[in-house]
Amino acid sequence: MKILITGSLGQLGSELAPALMKRYGENNVVLTDIKSIEEKPQSEQGLFFQLDCRDSQKLFEIVSKEKITRIYHLAALLSAVAESRPQEAWDININGLYSILEVARVHGCSVFTPSSIAAFGPNTPKDYTPQDTIQQPTSMYGVTKVAGELLCNYYFHKYGVDTRGVRYPGIISNVTMPGGGTTDYAVEIYYEAIKKKRYTCFLGGDTYLDMIYMPDAIKAAIDLMEANPAKLRHRNAFNVSAMSFSPEDLSAYIRKYIPQFEISYNIDPVRQALANSWPNMLEDYAARVEWGWDPEYDIDAMTSDMLEVLKNRGA
Repeated sequence: MKILITGSLGQLGSELAPALMKRYGENNVVLTDIKSIEEKPQSEQGLFFQLDCRDSQKLFEIVSKEKITRIYHLAALLSAVAESRPQEAWDININGLYSILEVARVHGCSVFTPSSIAAFGPNTPKDYTPQDTIQQPTSMYGVTKVAGELLCNYYFHKYGVDTRGVRYPGIISNVTMPGGGTTDYAVEIYYEAIKKKRYTCFLGGDTYLDMIYMPDAIKAAIDLMEANPAKLRHRNAFNVSAMSFSPEDLSAYIRKYIPQFEISYNIDPVRQALANSWPNMLEDYAARVEWGWDPEYDIDAMTSDMLEVLKNRGA
């Protein structure tokens, strides 16, 4: 097994990479990102190539030279950033994925590509959103995710490329800061709770969104790629859910550990509109049945762990 990660310096990639190295060995994981890590010792990063995933020639060279058999394709522009730069978002999110699928077709690689709750839209059932349902997103990010799901399905059925993916809810990390997503408040709030005992949220207090703690997000990516392909009926992409809450709900759990914490609101209309178009909670029965999805963290366990880790780090 030789694994390539695109977008390895991003929020998900920076934590998936060490998890894969621990599982498969550091020499069996190759990291790439459009950003450079020249300022960091190579020995601490594993083998790294600076790569724009749209550069098919360089991508083919790396996959061929390193004898890659599995690709975790994480490079993308996220929701709020993508909405501010829609043309660039289409180029990166779709043409980048096309390059990955082409190299996978030629070299026989399996491919993990994350989709998102943004693949749904205002016409989708908001509560316990089914695995198979209406997908009519109103954001460019969502459009690229639906197109990406369909493109991965096409390469599986047309060429036999082993494509797999999950529809991630908002991902909450205690390692990396968020990078332009609509659910970013659920990370920022913990840092501000520790530093200032207060937080100004850009979403309304009653805005419910599906969320997942990073350890479970990593677990989903690894477990799905290790699953028996004969049992996978959906492949691209499985709903995965761990918890659903609003800013007011999360504040209440934080006050369990920081009683003086206060929250206020200054709503960002762009991100609020995106959030309003997304589900409150996904129904993830297919993932549980087909490959045994079972998250370990709920909102209370996550909050306790987040605050403990950040306090110990002096955040």
